[in-house]
Amino acid sequence: MQTKKQSFIESLVNVTVGFFITMISLHIIFPILGIENNSGKNIILTIYLTVLSILRNYILRRYFNRKQTHN
Repeated sequence: MQTKKQSFIESLVNVTVGFFITMISLHIIFPILGIENNSGKNIILTIYLTVLSILRNYILRRYFNRKQTHN
């Protein structure tokens, strides 16, 4: 079972990798979709999605750790 700190670190590493993948992906997909490619807006959008992802990963990890210990 992971500690809360280990869950957070795992989520942070996972999402950090996702952050960079998203930044690169936005520069590729936005022009294809006809969306203005603005680096400042891309960073804000990526940070917002990154924070959501960290929270989602952490909450799900804690849920499954708790569920595992109660079985």
